[in-house]
Amino acid sequence: MVRPATGWRERVEFERRLVHASGTAYPVPYLLDWISWVETAALLVASVVVVAMLEFLRLVVGLDHPVYRALTREYETDAVAGYALYQVGMAGTALLATTTVTTPTLAVPAMWMLSVGDPVSGALSDNGPREWKRPRVWVAMFAVCVAVALPFVVPAFGATAGVIVAVVGAAGAAVADGLPPVIRGVAVDDNLTIPPVAIVGMTAAATVVA
Repeated sequence: MVRPATGWRERVEFERRLVHASGTAYPVPYLLDWISWVETAALLVASVVVVAMLEFLRLVVGLDHPVYRALTREYETDAVAGYALYQVGMAGTALLATTTVTTPTLAVPAMWMLSVGDPVSGALSDNGPREWKRPRVWVAMFAVCVAVALPFVVPAFGATAGVIVAVVGAAGAAVADGLPPVIRGVAVDDNLTIPPVAIVGMTAAATVVA
């Protein structure tokens, strides 16, 4: 892909963060009681099918399109792009909450830790995909994630237990965001890891303290 040079990086990064934040809307129909959580999960699974088709067209067929150039970074040219892994992370978290293991009460803030927290983290950081983020970024990500979780977990578990659940989930999300695991030289995208790490942490904490 050939990318324009002048102003491209700044404009595209802003557009990516807007797309990222738009995922906050995924659980809104459920919160408004328009659809069930099972239907929410089904829609997210359908979105995974769509992005899988798009990635097949991009990586296998070789289709080039301005949307791809806007959504992918240079290091994703020959790998599954972050926007697709974002859908997988969201859908996996939604599916987990359809079981008896955890609940939408924890799934929604876990998803919002990705859609809200990660763009804030990205705006504050300048690290590469395999580099740890700076301490101030970890702190900002943690603070945003706690703020996102508290309105859900405090009413559900009480003030003390709710704060503990929020802190554990936010800590997991901050680690997933700031410390990307590298497997065989490839950094695992935090779009894939933030929501499941957060919901697993909150579920474990709720089991212990609630």
